[in-house]
This record gives sequence, structure tokens and C-alpha cells, in this order.
Amino acid sequence: MSSIEEQIREIEDEIKNTKYNKATSHHIGRLKAKVARLRDDAVTRAMASAGGGEGYNVKKSGDGTVVLVGFPSVGKSTLLNQLTGTESETAGYAFTTVSVIPGAMDYKGANIQILDIPGLIAGAAMGKGRGKEVIAVVRGADLILLLGDVYNEKHVNVLIKELHDAGIRLNKEKPDITIKRTSSGGIRFNSVGNSDLDLGEIRAILAENKIMNADVLVRGSVDQDDFIDAMFGNRVYIPAFFSINKIDLVDAETRKEINDDVTDRFGRPPVMISAHSGYNVEELKDSIYDNLGFIRIYLKPVGGKADMEEPLIIRKPATVESVCNKLHRDFVEKFRYAKVWGDSVKHDAQRVSLSHDLCDGDILTVVVRA
Repeated sequence: MSSIEEQIREIEDEIKNTKYNKATSHHIGRLKAKVARLRDDAVTRAMASAGGGEGYNVKKSGDGTVVLVGFPSVGKSTLLNQLTGTESETAGYAFTTVSVIPGAMDYKGANIQILDIPGLIAGAAMGKGRGKEVIAVVRGADLILLLGDVYNEKHVNVLIKELHDAGIRLNKEKPDITIKRTSSGGIRFNSVGNSDLDLGEIRAILAENKIMNADVLVRGSVDQDDFIDAMFGNRVYIPAFFSINKIDLVDAETRKEINDDVTDRFGRPPVMISAHSGYNVEELKDSIYDNLGFIRIYLKPVGGKADMEEPLIIRKPATVESVCNKLHRDFVEKFRYAKVWGDSVKHDAQRVSLSHDLCDGDILTVVVRA
């Protein structure tokens, strides 16, 4: 074990053995910041030492990108073939996939890119098992599908830890925290709403990263971990959900035990599937579509009828501006106004601006300057 890993373990043990209260909160915050800095340094060094080889150059396409994340041999390649018809090589042994295999799934009018990546292993965040390239692909995803099977579902938390160590936060909103370094004046702290942090904690955390002068603004309720993530500024926040494969290989009682166990540990039930037989794959497609947060917008040309056959598929939060950006790069610059029919407005044909939030099923007309 490297000296950095030993330091991280020692500090984490100290955190566990220190009872949290107001008197110890500053100390614990400093220790957490130190662990985060050491881990970031270790990941950076590991990624640098793993460099030199070819990375995975994957261009995002379609209306959203989903990455299949799982241990080797959980059936990711078989599932990709079921979802997209892509011929990803499959076999009954680990590490069949040695590069990223892309596929496209057309579902409910959306074109969804599905990426099958090499199996994630313990230590991937530190560069093991081509972890550098794999993690880079995952960080660019719009949605992560965590795939386990009936033989290793109890170890799915290993995948989550690797993603967390690599700066990937699952099913979490990015905290609204601004840290602006200044040349003098110490740490000035302002908050909007009920913050769980005080000035002493913030000073202790920032000091661990050698920040002695800064203006800090926190909106909403955040904790020490949120603030540490904001301080480093390299975290990504990605929705994720679970699916358990190969359920055709166990009996109904075992399926229920697995379903209950995953639900208890992670707060939401997994989608139970058999990629080999196709069982519940349609339900999985529904979950992918729903978790990507798609809505349908029907476009109506000026003076014409709305196209109710082929909606524009766009991810929430969807504004008139985001629709314009998807339609044509000049639409925002030449925008005059838009008209909307649907649930997002008080009355039909209401005029709205670029910042207007759209709802699923809205009909939209965009008027631009000639």
C-alpha cells in the first residue's frame, strides 16, 4: 500500500473515531478536506502514470448518452445488443470488451446513445484496469446505468465508491456554492437560506487547500462534503439507476431477496432483467428514457399546423432557448418572441421569452428576425 493510501486510511479512521459536534466540526471539516486533497492527488498521479497509451475517443451523439457501468462479465455487451442491435462481442469470461462500443437506441422518438465500456474493477479511480480511459468516458455521460448480476449485487457499492473517488456524484444536485479567491480580507462568508456550515468550518476547510482570502456565497442547505466538492471544482453530477441482470438463473425467492436488498441499501428498486432472454428489457428502456428526463415539444410553424407526429425530444430543464439552440445556431441571436400552447402557459398562444420553461407536450412557435 502506498504512503498516500496509508495516510488516507489513518485520517479516515480518525474521522470515524471523532464524535461530531459543534466543538469538533472544524477539526472534522479540516480532516475531510485533507482526505479529499490526498485522494485527488493520488488519482491525478495514477492517471498521469497510466498515460501514454491511446484513450477512448467517443463522440457524444443523439438526444442523450447512457454509459453501462458494471463489473467484468455482468452482461453489459449482451444488454447493449438487446437495447440497440449493436454487435458487441460477448463471451463467458471477463474483459471481453476492451474498448468502448457505442450503440443507438431509438425509443419514443428519442435517439439515445448507449456506451458499453470495459468492466470497472476496484482501484479503477487510481488507474487500474484502464481506469483512466473508462472513468473519462463515464464523466461525460448524461446517465449512468449501474449493472450488476445475481452473483455480485452485494458488491455494487464498490462501483459507487470508485465513481465517487473519481469525482462523480450520483443522483445529486450540484450545490449552489461560489468561492471567489481574493488578494486580501480573509474569508468573507454569506449564505442564502439555512446553511449547515459556519464561518469556522469554512475557514478550516479552505485553509487545508491554502485558501486564506476568499468571498464565499452559499445558497440553500449544504454540508461539509458539498463545500469540499465545490472547493475542488472538478466534480460532475450525473443521474444513475440500478439494474440486476441474469435473474433467469435464480428462483423467485432469490430474486425478491436481491430486489429488497438493493432497495434497502440504495433507496430505490433495481430493474430486474435477463439480457440473454430479453426479459424486462422493455421496462429497462422505459427507465432509461424516464431517467434521462426527456420531454416532447411539438413545433408549429408561423401560420401553419403543429407537427404532432414527430416531436422534438429535449432533456429537462427545457427552455425556449435550449430548443432554439437545438433547432439552429442562429435562432437565439435572431430571436424575436415565441408562442406556446400547453401546460407551461396560462393561456394558449401566450408570448414568451427565451428563458420560459417548457412542459412535456407543449406546442411551440419560434419567431425570428429575417
